[in-house]
This record gives sequence, C-alpha cells and structure tokens, in this order.
Amino acid sequence: MKKRGILNRDIATVLAHLGHTDRIAIGDCGLPIPSHVPCIDISLRIGEPTFLHVLDEVLADMAVEKMIMAEEIKEQNSPLYKKMKDKGYDSAFVSHDQFKQELTRVKAIIRTGEATPYANVILQSNVIF
Repeated sequence: MKKRGILNRDIATVLAHLGHTDRIAIGDCGLPIPSHVPCIDISLRIGEPTFLHVLDEVLADMAVEKMIMAEEIKEQNSPLYKKMKDKGYDSAFVSHDQFKQELTRVKAIIRTGEATPYANVILQSNVIF
C-alpha cells in the first residue's frame, strides 16, 4: 500500500502518466465536463472537499509549470484569486468560454465539492529535471 502522496488511485494514475506540457484540470462541482474527458469525481457534498484542499494535494505531488484560469476569477472570486496568486506559479488567463474549450484537451478533470464561482484551474505539467 502507498504510504505518501495522493492515495486516490485514479488521480495517482493520471499524475504518473503525465509528460511535459500535458494538462489536467481541477474544478468546482458545477464545471461542465466534456464527454470524452475522464472525470475523477471526488465530491462528497457541497463544499467538500474544497477546491484549495485538492489543489494543494495535487501540487504537492505534481511538477507544474503553469496554471490556467478564467479571467473572471479576478472579480467574481477575488479571495480565491489572491490565494492562487500566492502559490507562485506562472499563470495565464482566458475567458471562461475559452477555459471550457481548453478542457477538451486535458487528460482528466478532478471534480471537487467546491461551490464558489470560477474555482477551476488547468495545470500544465513540468519536468522534474
């Protein structure tokens, strides 16, 4: 049995298969999931687990070179936006409509129980060397 890192086997498998510039997404419970993209649904109920809790666990286990977020997060969820800025990763912003288009190219989407607006991110994989 695994001792450290993410224990969820679906998330651990996706992370193990990522190469440089591959992408995954972490989203709130309202994020539309493209039908061809695997969804790892870890939502329990409204608010659990939180977006930030899941993001922090994934960031501890994944080499990330860039975060992509909807531009609307800046005004519609400024408390979360400030916390995302504090993470220190390069960030890119696109419209929410463009963000949904970008979801068609991710390897998987992790669905949380988060229920605040624009609590979504696409993480672009980096290399560890």
